[in-house]
Amino acid sequence: MKKYLVAFQFLTIIPLPFKTDCEAQDLGRSTAVFPLVGLTIGALLAGLNWLIAPWLARPLTDALLITALAAVTGALHLDGLADICDGIAARGGRERFLEVMKDSRVGAVGVVGVVLGLLLKWQALLAVPAGIKMQALLFVPALARMAQVLAMTGARHARKEGLGTVFIQGAGHAQLITALALTLAAAFVLPPLTGLAAYIVVILATVALRCYFQRRLDGLTGDVLGCINELAEIAALAVISVRLP
Repeated sequence: MKKYLVAFQFLTIIPLPFKTDCEAQDLGRSTAVFPLVGLTIGALLAGLNWLIAPWLARPLTDALLITALAAVTGALHLDGLADICDGIAARGGRERFLEVMKDSRVGAVGVVGVVLGLLLKWQALLAVPAGIKMQALLFVPALARMAQVLAMTGARHARKEGLGTVFIQGAGHAQLITALALTLAAAFVLPPLTGLAAYIVVILATVALRCYFQRRLDGLTGDVLGCINELAEIAALAVISVRLP
């Protein structure tokens, strides 16, 4: 339970009615239950969809769901996406990339990246068949948070300080196996082929992104993990929305 509460406090801005004390090692251990927090976020989205979908047009409903997803996480991962876009646009070496990401200001390319990311996520959700929309809302946040665990396990950390570094240092193979197993079980809320396809595509994309950033930055940062989360959500929704002839 403590692992879940630690992960919940980090991954959402929802206040708890009590205080949960944790040490540095607790952060790394909590990654095992990142998918459970994702399922909680997904359940909130599914509940919101159940409340508003009968009253609003689908495009507006889905736009509000994407807004709620950003709000409940404090736009934490969107900030990572923006910083990564700015870092890539800086066209420098490793140190320049890290310097740009550390800057609290968001550049023009970062703004464009966030806008495009939200637009893609909204359109991908809009394309999900109505019959499996609730299941997709439940599963996708869990899958994206599993992607973070996959990316950070065994990775080098590009900075010596920062919260992302603490998670990367503390995440181990036991946490990864647990996260993978929990997410695989959750995939079966969707039709088997759809859920497994999204699961496999996100794993492959995450491994590719991890390799890229390990080469480019000689390690990962919290911003990289946030960016991977956003891209994983987009990829998962896109796969789920595919309609076979």
